[in-house]
Amino acid sequence: MPEQSGILFIRGESMFIKVLGSAAGGGCPQWNCGCSNCRRIRDQDPAVSARRNDSLAISPDGARWALLNAGPDVCLQTESHAALRPNPATLRGSPVEAVLLTDAELDHTTGLLQLRQGSAIAVYATSPVLGALEGDFPVRRIVEPFASFAWQETRVEESFPLFGGQLSVCPFLLGDKPPRYVDSGNGRPSYKESAAWVVGYRVTDRRTGGTIVYAPGIEIWTRTLERHLADADCVLVDGTFWRGDELILLGVSELDAADMGHLPAGGPNGSAERLSLVRARRKVYIHINNTNPMLAQDSPERQAVERLGIEIGVDGMEMEV
Repeated sequence: MPEQSGILFIRGESMFIKVLGSAAGGGCPQWNCGCSNCRRIRDQDPAVSARRNDSLAISPDGARWALLNAGPDVCLQTESHAALRPNPATLRGSPVEAVLLTDAELDHTTGLLQLRQGSAIAVYATSPVLGALEGDFPVRRIVEPFASFAWQETRVEESFPLFGGQLSVCPFLLGDKPPRYVDSGNGRPSYKESAAWVVGYRVTDRRTGGTIVYAPGIEIWTRTLERHLADADCVLVDGTFWRGDELILLGVSELDAADMGHLPAGGPNGSAERLSLVRARRKVYIHINNTNPMLAQDSPERQAVERLGIEIGVDGMEMEV
């Protein structure tokens, strides 16, 4: 059976969440990949669903929206959801008012270039991420002649309001790994020495207390992460790899999961067993690499995850918290 992307009701009508994309960088199928999952999707096998680059959309009312990460698929993703399209009564405009970046990786930031057509958007990110987007990957300077972006620096464990305070957002540290494109040579700018390269977001609806946690890049499982997951209603977390040596075994990379800043899902020290102990009503893996066997509904890895009460995120999944 094809995977379903229906609404998951948690607390009734309140904060809205849309999974715009559930794949790691490259999507699934990846344009140059012939792994089992990519082949099965191209062969239209219903047991494996196509996925775009990881991104969420959140809203306090279904009318105003913020994106959590903006990858290369951002325009296709917003067009796929009627609530994210422009008002037909206006020539220009968008219900998307903000973008929250979890890191400076290409698959989470290149979409900012696609949002440049005269848009007025607030972009939230930590100091090193803003620095990378000014220097090593100069998105900020590129879009400046085209769009009115308001670049907002965030600090870990310091909450800030969205949508007039209807939502409260708390960034928290997930890792200190900068993107590979960042120059780490001598004499580097001070922003590159910061630890806050990778963050998650805890988003709370201040009217109801409904809370989600979005953590697509978990380097290690920490007490900080556990604290933010502890009483959340819904958590969407890093499911990039099943094994630490997944890409090495396939012969496509010399890097393991840790080298790439991700804790694998499987194994005795993986995230799945830890996530199974979290009390959230919904526990969802997102940011899943095309090589991960748990993408296939008929795989033992998928069955193992589902026995633990964890869902595999799919594009189009919608929730209310």
